[in-house]
Amino acid sequence: MVLSDFDDIRPYAEGEMKDAFESMLADRQFDKILQGLIPLPKGMRNGLLRMMFVGIKTPLDFQKRFMKPLVYYVLHKATTGHSFFFPKSLDRKGNYTFMSNHRDIVLDSAFLDTFLLKDAFSTTVEIAIGNNLLIYPWIKTLVKMNKSFVVNRGLTPKEMLKSSIHMSQYMHFAINEKNENIWIAQREGRAKDSDDRTQESVLKMLNMGGPTAGRTTADIIENLRHMRIVPLAISYEYDPCDYLKAKEFQCKRDIPGWKKAKQDDLDNMKTGIWGKKGHVHYQAAGCINDWLDTLDPTAIEKADIFRIVAEHIDHEIHKNYRIYDINRDALAGTTNAYIEERVKMVDVEHPDVPFLREKITAMYANPLRNYEKAVD
Repeated sequence: MVLSDFDDIRPYAEGEMKDAFESMLADRQFDKILQGLIPLPKGMRNGLLRMMFVGIKTPLDFQKRFMKPLVYYVLHKATTGHSFFFPKSLDRKGNYTFMSNHRDIVLDSAFLDTFLLKDAFSTTVEIAIGNNLLIYPWIKTLVKMNKSFVVNRGLTPKEMLKSSIHMSQYMHFAINEKNENIWIAQREGRAKDSDDRTQESVLKMLNMGGPTAGRTTADIIENLRHMRIVPLAISYEYDPCDYLKAKEFQCKRDIPGWKKAKQDDLDNMKTGIWGKKGHVHYQAAGCINDWLDTLDPTAIEKADIFRIVAEHIDHEIHKNYRIYDINRDALAGTTNAYIEERVKMVDVEHPDVPFLREKITAMYANPLRNYEKAVD
């Protein structure tokens, strides 16, 4: 396979960045955003941005020039501190699939990029992003400049199978031919209750595009080895979107057929970026290939292998959580002033306060509950 086989979903490549950048500057919605960020006349503002863009040839160049300073600004403004750990067993010049729990739509992968560069990795990650979030043309352009590939949502079962095979083939190509890292969430969408579990369907998708047919247990293990999966635990002391998630729980309970609007996704992205997070910690386990090598494929039924691998990834993520006081209060059932304030922020017509408190409390209790099981 070659890069052009994946033109419909891949990030921009070298030679495509300048045209993409110009298309964003010409977008009226993006221009309105720039007016708020850079209050200068349009010609002067765009001229300044074009000067800053000089020398950028690849998405990695773009990340280092534009995204890295922005991420550091967010870390300064919206966190009380951050920390990260990547074991020495990970080759800083190697390529891995970082599979993590999912806390924030935008920042989970953005923080990972910054921490990888700070820890001397040679490159950042390509990012899987759902097309449901690409609600405006400028957003699609921006994320493709920022090393994102597209996950198609809302398809028929037949279309989904074809799309999953295609995406899996691209991910194997990115790791083994492009020599890129990849970030992918362990499940489709964020775990609204923070009870983080790897969906077997994610692993099945990774198997589809591997070098073997993936029809036997041994084949599946080999295909997963090909992806060099690294479980990654992401811990935010405070989830800035907790009250929005609680609102979603009540709306789904009370309103038949309720679905999020485009504006809801935008609100989640904006709140996730600029809302207060407290301390943020990223901790990676080792690559699971050594563990996969200990498995005896003749002793494992094909029907069981994805569950066994998912449980191992979950264990590695859970044991590497950073635990905060709010997690301890939530699991112990102790009244917590922060949680009470978040309950009051939920904007629904008839707030069910006990229900909302229960849901927000669970978001903070579940990481500690899973951590205790993992380290027991």
